[in-house]
Amino acid sequence: MPRTLYDKLVDAHKVCDLPDGDILVYVDLHIMNEYTSPQAFSALEAKGLGVRRPDAQLCVIDHVNATRARRAADAPSQILIENLEANRKKHDLAYFGLGDPRQGIEHVVVPEQGLAQPGMLIACGDSHTTTYGAFGALGFGIGTSEVEHILATQTLRYKRLKTILVQVDGELAPGVTAKDIIMKVVNVIGAGGANGYAVEFAGSAISSLDMAGRMTICNMAVELGGRAALMAPDTMTLAHCRDRPHSDSLNFDGETWVSDPGADFDKVLEIDANEIAPLVSWGVSPDQSAPVDGAVPTDTDMTTPKAKAGLARALDYMGLEAGQKITDIGIDSAFIGSCTNGRIEDLRSAARVLSGRKVAEGVSAIIVPGSTLTRVMAEEEGLDRIFIEAGFDWRPESGCSMCLAMNDDVAMDGERVASSTNRNFEGRQGRGARTHLMSPAMVAAAAVTGRITDVRDFED
Repeated sequence: MPRTLYDKLVDAHKVCDLPDGDILVYVDLHIMNEYTSPQAFSALEAKGLGVRRPDAQLCVIDHVNATRARRAADAPSQILIENLEANRKKHDLAYFGLGDPRQGIEHVVVPEQGLAQPGMLIACGDSHTTTYGAFGALGFGIGTSEVEHILATQTLRYKRLKTILVQVDGELAPGVTAKDIIMKVVNVIGAGGANGYAVEFAGSAISSLDMAGRMTICNMAVELGGRAALMAPDTMTLAHCRDRPHSDSLNFDGETWVSDPGADFDKVLEIDANEIAPLVSWGVSPDQSAPVDGAVPTDTDMTTPKAKAGLARALDYMGLEAGQKITDIGIDSAFIGSCTNGRIEDLRSAARVLSGRKVAEGVSAIIVPGSTLTRVMAEEEGLDRIFIEAGFDWRPESGCSMCLAMNDDVAMDGERVASSTNRNFEGRQGRGARTHLMSPAMVAAAAVTGRITDVRDFED
C-alpha cells in the first residue's frame, strides 16, 4: 500500500505496539535546553537511573540567557544554566554552552551542525521542534516526563497522528516570503485546526524555497496545532546537510523519505501562492492576521458569537479599532531573531531593506542572530554594520531573547512590537506587550517608517 512520509518515519522508528493502541518509538536525537530539563534530571536521579544513550543527547543554553555583551543572567536564570551544566557533566553529554562557538538557539544550531538529517526522529522539550520536518525528519516537542523517559530509555510512548497534505503551488510575488506562506496556512486552517494531525507541505512554491524558508514553515506549523510538520527532502536538503561537522553519517536515499504516489491523506488543502500577500498579525493568536494592505476585521466579518467575542477581546488587548488599516498601526519597537527567523538568510533580507536607511525616531530596534555562527557569518558579510548604522542594537550573544519574556529582553506593558517571531499570545513578549508577527523584511520596513509598512514599497 502507498504510504505517506509520516507513516514511513513512524514505522521506521517503531519499537513495539503497546496494549492501549499507542506505540513505543526510538528517538535518534534528543535536545535539551536549560528551561525544560531540570525536573527531568531530578526525577532521573531520584530513581537512581542513568542516561541510556549519552551520545544521542545534546544540551543547549538558549532560553534564559542574556544576549547583551558581558551581561550575566539574573539569579534564577543562572541557576537554570548551572543546573544544565552540572547535569551534562555528570552524564557526559554534548553541550553548546555560553561562550561555545556552536552556541545559539537549539533549532538554529542543530541544522547548522548537520545533526538534523532525512529519516531521523528528533525530540525536544520545545514545541517548535517541528522545525526539523524541513529535512524530512520527524521532530516534535515533548513534556518533562517524556524528557525523563528518553533520558532513561531512548524511547518514547507515541500516539500515531492523522495526516494533512498542504499543497502550495504557484510563484511568490516579490516581497512575499516563507513566513507569509505559513501565516496564510495558519490563517486558513486556524490555530488548533490541525490538532491530532501531522502536516506535510508540498507543491512548487515549497520546493522552490531555500532551507531557511522551509524551516520557517515547519517551525510555525505547530501554531496549527499539528504535532509534526514534514517536507520531502530533495537535492537542496542534501546540499544543506553536506560538509557540516556531523554530516559524515549522512546516508540519504532520495526515494525513501517521500510520500508514495497515491498515498492517502486524511485531509488535503490547496493554497495558491500567487494570491499570498505579506501578512501581519493583528490579534492575540497567530491565525489572527491580515494582508498588510488590508484592514483589521470588523464584527460583520465574524460568523459566530465565539468569533465575535474573540475579535472584541483581541482588539481590546491590542488597542486597535475594527476596520483600522494595517498600515495605520504605529510601532514602538522592532525585533528580528528567534528560531523562526534568526538565520543568516533572514538577516540578509532585513539588511537589504535597511541599507542606507535609518530607524524611525522613537522606535527601539533589536536584532539577535540565531547562533554564534550566524553572527560571525553576518559580521564577515558586513551585515552588522548595516544594522548598526541604521540604528539597530546588534546583539553579540545568541538566544531566544525577545521571542518570549523569559530573559532580560522584555517588552513593556502596552509596547507595540513588530516581531519576526512565532507567537503573539497575550503577554508572550512581556505583560501587556502587543505583538505583530511578520517577516524579517517587514520588521525592517516597520522600523524605518515607525508603523507597519508594506515591504513591497521598498522593492527596487
